[in-house]
Amino acid sequence: MWTVVYIAPNKREAERLNQQLTEEGFLVKLRTIGLPSSGNNCSVEILVPESEVDEALEIINTI
Repeated sequence: MWTVVYIAPNKREAERLNQQLTEEGFLVKLRTIGLPSSGNNCSVEILVPESEVDEALEIINTI
């Protein structure tokens, strides 16, 4: 099951975190919150598998 570990304020920030988590070996999904027509200004949920939540949060907290 996928679990939200962070909500990025915009798509740019979400892509940056996605890249860093992926480089660390995590599986990552991004899910837009709100209307897709909002473009880059909408919030984006960052999800990882439930078994990787603790490790992913450690990485996010060091960024």
